[in-house]
Amino acid sequence: MSRSAGHLIVDTLESAGIERVYAVPGESYLDVLDGLYDANIETVVCRQEGGAGYMALAESRLTGRPGIAMVTRGPGAANAMISVHTAWQDATALVLFVGLVPLNDRSRESFQEFNLSEWFSSTAKRVLTIDDEDRAGEITADALRIAASGRPGPVVVGLPEDVLVRLTEAPTPILPEVALALIPL
Repeated sequence: MSRSAGHLIVDTLESAGIERVYAVPGESYLDVLDGLYDANIETVVCRQEGGAGYMALAESRLTGRPGIAMVTRGPGAANAMISVHTAWQDATALVLFVGLVPLNDRSRESFQEFNLSEWFSSTAKRVLTIDDEDRAGEITADALRIAASGRPGPVVVGLPEDVLVRLTEAPTPILPEVALALIPL
């Protein structure tokens, strides 16, 4: 089945039992938002990225599954930084998806560009970027597992906007919900 990498990300979240995402919508990850429209995942639109991050933290604490926040590059990512730091300090599973500039614009001081790894590596368990549409589901599944495993904590996933719209035949990874459970429900 051919679908976009953005839709594969959503399918992976859905197959992992994620019920809600908290987002400040932005053009840098429109294809993921499009995938969420038809998914069985509630999208809670937030007014500010810090609030989206804190709502995702609360979701994780209440459900025992990683909380999911989605923000845009630059100021959006900067506003979400405090929730990533809080997740690190409080050992709370959080996956923060950050829209990024297209691959060809990387390292060119493009619109609101920044280095995701340099910004987040000191306060996240892992920083990943989806540079290959065929690995979108695999990297999303890895982010969920890493956030929930061992000492729970935040994982940041970069979403270059051009990669999200590329078509892929990659299957949706199967993640048993039990592998993501932090506490018995």
